[in-house]
Amino acid sequence: MGPPQALSGLALLLLLVASSASVLDDTCKSFGANHKDIGYDYCVKFFQADKASAIAADKRGLAVIAAKIARATAKSTDKRISALKASVKDKKVRSGLDDCDELYSQAVDELDAAAKGVAAGTPQGSQDAVTNLSAAADAPLTCETGFQELGVKSPLAAEDSEFTKEVAVALDVTTSL
Repeated sequence: MGPPQALSGLALLLLLVASSASVLDDTCKSFGANHKDIGYDYCVKFFQADKASAIAADKRGLAVIAAKIARATAKSTDKRISALKASVKDKKVRSGLDDCDELYSQAVDELDAAAKGVAAGTPQGSQDAVTNLSAAADAPLTCETGFQELGVKSPLAAEDSEFTKEVAVALDVTTSL
């Protein structure tokens, strides 16, 4: 490859990177406008968890990445729940953790299905993804409500709050397809 071809290849690469950055920036600006309580900066930070988001060609790619990031958080939260269950003696707290364990296990499956639905690239796949993301979004609220009903402090408040925001990003990007 001669110098002119190398330069045109580099120019194409720079154009692709700039275009991808624009997709991410535009997506997060839209998210921030729709979710002022969470905001643009959170959206950008959220996507930084996966380097592929910087080179995603379109919103569909970002939606798949968002579902995968949220899935990883659900899986991590589920592991934390297992660790807490092994050490907690209070029966009410343990009961709440049992319920949250089931909710987060289901959320992992729902987020897997959401990523596959978006990746399918069909209207039905996108609809299925929104349904699965909406179901996953219920996990943290239901988890927190369970602890409130038991009259005990939730040991998962921080995790539930973070997961709520992550699924909000994934759901917003997916519904915009």
